[in-house]
Amino acid sequence: MEYIAHIRESDKQVQTVAEHLLGVKALAEAFGNKLGIRHITGLAGVLHDLGKYTEEFKNYILLAVENPDSPPKRGSVDHSTAGGKLLFELFHSPSKNSSNRADSKHKAIISEVVGNAIISHHSYLQDFLSPDLESNYLHRVRDKKLGEYTWTKTNFFKLVMSEAEFRHYVDQAVVELDVYLKKDSSVNHEHKLMLLTKFVFSTLVDADRTNTRRFEENKIEQRVNSEELFEIYYQRLMNKINSYAEQEDAHSPINLLRRKMSDQCEQFAERSSDIYTLSIPTGGGKTLASLRYALRHAKIFRKKRIIYVVPYTTIIEQNAEEIRKILMDDAHILEHHSNLVEDEAKDDENEDGLINIHQKLKLAKDNWDSPIIFTTMVQFLNVFYADGSRNIRRLHNLSESVIIFDEVQKVPVPCISLFNQAVNFLKTYCNSSILLCTATQPELEFVQHKLQIEPEAEMIGSLDQVLEAFKRVDIVDKATGERFNNDKLTDFIMDRIQEVQSVLVILNTKMVVKSLYRSLQEQDMPIPIYHLSTSMCAAHRKKILTEVKAHLEHNNPVICISTQLIEAGVDVSFKCVIRSMAGLDSIAQAAGRCNRHGEEEIQQVYVIDHEEENLNHLKEIKVGKEISRKILIDLNRDPTCHGGNLLSIQAMKKYFEEFYTELGSSLNYSIPKLGKEMTELLSSGKADNTYFQAYYSKYKEHLPLFLANSYKTAAEHFHVIDNHATSVIVPYGEDKEEGKDIIAELNGQQTIPELTRLLRNAQQFTINLLSYEKEQLSKNNGLVSYLDGKVLALTEGAYHKEYGLNLENDSTSGPYMY
Repeated sequence: MEYIAHIRESDKQVQTVAEHLLGVKALAEAFGNKLGIRHITGLAGVLHDLGKYTEEFKNYILLAVENPDSPPKRGSVDHSTAGGKLLFELFHSPSKNSSNRADSKHKAIISEVVGNAIISHHSYLQDFLSPDLESNYLHRVRDKKLGEYTWTKTNFFKLVMSEAEFRHYVDQAVVELDVYLKKDSSVNHEHKLMLLTKFVFSTLVDADRTNTRRFEENKIEQRVNSEELFEIYYQRLMNKINSYAEQEDAHSPINLLRRKMSDQCEQFAERSSDIYTLSIPTGGGKTLASLRYALRHAKIFRKKRIIYVVPYTTIIEQNAEEIRKILMDDAHILEHHSNLVEDEAKDDENEDGLINIHQKLKLAKDNWDSPIIFTTMVQFLNVFYADGSRNIRRLHNLSESVIIFDEVQKVPVPCISLFNQAVNFLKTYCNSSILLCTATQPELEFVQHKLQIEPEAEMIGSLDQVLEAFKRVDIVDKATGERFNNDKLTDFIMDRIQEVQSVLVILNTKMVVKSLYRSLQEQDMPIPIYHLSTSMCAAHRKKILTEVKAHLEHNNPVICISTQLIEAGVDVSFKCVIRSMAGLDSIAQAAGRCNRHGEEEIQQVYVIDHEEENLNHLKEIKVGKEISRKILIDLNRDPTCHGGNLLSIQAMKKYFEEFYTELGSSLNYSIPKLGKEMTELLSSGKADNTYFQAYYSKYKEHLPLFLANSYKTAAEHFHVIDNHATSVIVPYGEDKEEGKDIIAELNGQQTIPELTRLLRNAQQFTINLLSYEKEQLSKNNGLVSYLDGKVLALTEGAYHKEYGLNLENDSTSGPYMY
């Protein structure tokens, strides 16, 4: 009797349950092998759809295929519980386990770790124990009655692997678990098992979706050879670097120092994978130096991919474009700005086996297996901690990688402990090398959950001398003695533009940036004025920056008004920069946009205090601003303190020490609604008796588990940005109308490869809406939904050709009608 896992949409070909389970097992083993846990991950793969060995599921899927317009009632078939139940039944009962106590405990732990991944693979990891002391995991694997469970087990051991083979396979998984737990004695077992569970879940979700997608596409997938690519990339990069030696100013002190620092990065690449820091000053060639390290290290240690992670406010596309040009490759460099298709909280188990638009979107290749990836800190943290299966699917592809965190000081404060724990895991267990890049390295010894970083981790020697050599600006304090509004700032800009050819103004909020932009336009000056903010999609920002750079290169007058997004990843050099007071690291980054290449004598960077900025919901900027103000006041009183310079190493050390002290209570991601920290929810086990005692007090029995992590609860409360953002496609496009074209294609008729291509191309034409912005646009009819509500797009009236998002939805006549 043939049991069905999937039926192909195009030709109604059947994939049997055995074919699917063994195919997913093979993929999961390959993914798990990177951590030396191939049998643990393979166990999840081979059991995940065990519940499809039932007449109930077979009848369900046949009925659904025969009646696509009126499929069976959802919620009627549970096929994900059986695999977790089998593990719990066989290995969590002492009477049925090994006589070896340690072996018995390890098998029980495997049944919890792997079992949770199995029962959750259509949603998100379940709570072993929730804050209200309920265990959905136990409800599923111990208490829930499954109608054809005995028949399911019989079929599995007959058609997939014998019970003897299965038990031997579990024994091999036990050996792997023992080796895993013995690594890194500084971390408790509960924390290790939390991260192991997430990794196993990641491998299962990706293996399941990849196997299903390959069956549906019915073609052999061409694999990319990263080793060969990285060899080619390295040669192209070195050709570019060597070409600089032929330039007229190649032997200038600055360029010689840039080459020296780049050479130091190459030498560091020969060291074993670890966590390193790269503190090249702004304008010091950090992008190429870090790429040189990454490619060389990847070649030597056979890494699979190189991943750049930048702050969410930064312009990814600038660095990505620069690297594309150098490496001469568009096909293998992925930009991932945001999730266009948001995971829903619901379980989609009862759509499995059917190929509808929901399944196509889920199966679309979205797993970060490109050789080079550019993404944001939001997306990186979401991989480890956010709800839904779309994000965590990518986690296993962070292993065996070189991961470059650009502007690491911009890690959101509540996420610092979570970030450190994730990075330590990638270094210790995942064989990844981590590079923390910034001109202003944060002082993270003030943090409870520290990075496991060695004292000699810095790539660049003699930092004080390097900083002095790169001094190109003076900081002018116009913040401690006066305040600015946009009228006064407009006058100040007009005065400065009479003396210098180019002015960059960086303010803290989009609203004030937009207001100042309009104020300057009203002056009717014969000077081009540009607006930049995250209200504009990547393609729009790229066009603006191309025009700005052209004016700067030809020494034409130009004014640019921007949010902080221009402070990193953008190679521009203005004659004058005006920065609204913020954290010292932001002021340093802004200074890097002035006289960047030392083409002029020392130029001025003005720090102002803008009274119209509302920072009440921007706590980190507000705190950083006040600490910077104190340091400025200290320097006004005693010009020799803090190294005698606002941007000195001593001043930066003082700044971060006070910054993390002030925000110390926020570092572990506090969840006020629960009265707990996320680090606590994620790392609970028998070593922490609090939850176990509370459970006993409530039920008068001991919790029959080794783990008590609240995965689902923690994920539901996790948002990197306080005000949760929704990604939308915008109708931006000049000549080719690319944004409009993408929106026009969203008709739901695409194949999985076509959807994959469409969603990747759409990354350049997306912005993120905060909840209040989404609500206002909905009221103003500025949003249109596509693909059964899974993807949102702005109407034409809701996107302005100069400053992007227009909440009033009155830029033009109305919505698209496609």
